[in-house]
Amino acid sequence: MIRGLYAITPECADTRMLLNMVDQAVSGGASIVQYRSKHPDRGLRLDQARRILKLCNRHGVPCIVNDDLELAIECGADGVHIGKGDGSVQEAKRRLGDRIVGASCYNRMDLALDATIEGADYIAFGSFYPSTTKPGAVKASRELLQIAKLSIKIPVVAIGGITWLNAGEPLAGGADAIAVISALFDAPDIRMAAEQFSELFLLQK
Repeated sequence: MIRGLYAITPECADTRMLLNMVDQAVSGGASIVQYRSKHPDRGLRLDQARRILKLCNRHGVPCIVNDDLELAIECGADGVHIGKGDGSVQEAKRRLGDRIVGASCYNRMDLALDATIEGADYIAFGSFYPSTTKPGAVKASRELLQIAKLSIKIPVVAIGGITWLNAGEPLAGGADAIAVISALFDAPDIRMAAEQFSELFLLQK
């Protein structure tokens, strides 16, 4: 079950620094980690993905790879997250078997329904707020989350500009998880930030 703080790694070519950041995030309560990197050096990305996966395994936290099914397979990740142009959910499920496949659905219910039919394990909507990672991203709404929760049975992730202060709206809309990059990994104390995000889900019980 995808639920809680969904940590997405920042761009960082310093592997030791990146591992330390991820370790703080999962120690603070991140329930899933997505390795996201656009670095042109595939060797670096493979090494980082393998090391982050090993770290996550020690903590009992799933580690998935963003956008790159081949990298996910090569490093033995727990799954992959795919967006527009990254191939089909159906193909990813065929090649990964029972591992996790998530899909970006932006602000479109039709994509969410299609991903569900193809076997996605979760879908993600966003951006909910202005995002420094994707400044031109389309805007998703709380109402979209509410409609999705009535229409599909798999977990729904909210992403895009989410901070501890504004996370309440997507959570109230029914988001099962919130995906965070900047508000987590740019925090002065990453572990404390992860704990604060995780506490939001404890309040929902």
